[in-house]
Amino acid sequence: MDNFLVNNRAMTPKDWGVDAAVAVMAFLIGCGQLMLAASSIVIPDLAMRQYLGIVNVVPSASVFVALALTTLPLAVRRRFPWPVFLFTFVAFIGLQNAFSGFSLSIIGPVVAVYTIACELSRVEAAIAVALAVLGLVFSEAPSRTASLAFFTRATNIALVAAAALGGYAYRTHRAYVEAVEQRAEEAERAGAQEAARRVEEERVRIAREVHDITAHSLSAVSVQAAAAERLVDRDPAAAKEAIAAVRATAKGALDDIRSMIGVLRHGDAAADMAPTVGTDRLDDLVVYLGKAGIVASLDDAGYDRSRVPAHVDVALFGIAREAATNIVRHAHAKTAVLSLALEGGRARLVVEDDGRGFDVADSEHGHGIEGMRERARLLGGTLEADARPAGGFRVTAVLPTGAGTEGREA
Repeated sequence: MDNFLVNNRAMTPKDWGVDAAVAVMAFLIGCGQLMLAASSIVIPDLAMRQYLGIVNVVPSASVFVALALTTLPLAVRRRFPWPVFLFTFVAFIGLQNAFSGFSLSIIGPVVAVYTIACELSRVEAAIAVALAVLGLVFSEAPSRTASLAFFTRATNIALVAAAALGGYAYRTHRAYVEAVEQRAEEAERAGAQEAARRVEEERVRIAREVHDITAHSLSAVSVQAAAAERLVDRDPAAAKEAIAAVRATAKGALDDIRSMIGVLRHGDAAADMAPTVGTDRLDDLVVYLGKAGIVASLDDAGYDRSRVPAHVDVALFGIAREAATNIVRHAHAKTAVLSLALEGGRARLVVEDDGRGFDVADSEHGHGIEGMRERARLLGGTLEADARPAGGFRVTAVLPTGAGTEGREA
């Protein structure tokens, strides 16, 4: 019942002002029609006016009061659409024959029907139109002739139907505009979420790259510094070589980090400064492992860099570098083997050692194996890290190189 009496919509002061203006405008239009019908402007022939029952007199105050009853309630039409419609229509039907020679304007009920069609459902709009048509058909038209009465009734019914169609059309248009605006807002939110996701992925990628650079380089510096410390007294020349290697390693790490900072600072304009170390530097890892006292070997006879996209090649080296760093830091191994090959559109990298191994579950909280696994996953590949049956540890990465790849990406 509350939904029938009150339309639960938010009304701003501007909405109330618009409805009040509509009510006043409807009243003024009705007054204009009364004055025209009561004058000789519409039908100048006196005999015809008398035949039709039209008198040439000024409407009394009671006529304007009756008109006000059918129009001024429109000031609350959007908050109380049904009560306003029923009140204005009943007032119109009951008062249209109360004044001899005058016919009230139906503009008030017409605007009320428009409001129901615009604000409420199609079913309610159809009910309002049906009630209005029935009321107009079975009420007595204010005219002495059947033809004029029929014309007046038909005109009023047409106005009611047109008002209902206009209200429904505006309601449909408003719903369409709201749907378009909602889709635009959703698209904007989705775009913002996608941008945030990309930023987060880039942040993780940068963190992974920085970790790879610093972990590998600092491990090498630590190993070489320890060697220099052992050799400084008994073999100064070898100690100098170790110190030179420390300096070269540190310089290379600083260059890589500067390049990455340049990318962050200048964006794509500095893309040419980004580190692009690929599998052509795997020999450096063998040397790195050798300086740590680990006998290392590399088997890349089955690998062709020209058939692998650059980003995949760089990722493979990053995984190999992280695995080599883990061997130096954790494995206590004597030997290590790096193998790289292309197998049916996929690049397969295996790094294994004969050390003591370590618990993979414990490493999930760090950036080593988890970083390698995330790097492989982002490229659509897989990474497995587990103990070898014969002892030691093995890291196996399989990355897709792309179907039909003929050359390296720029």
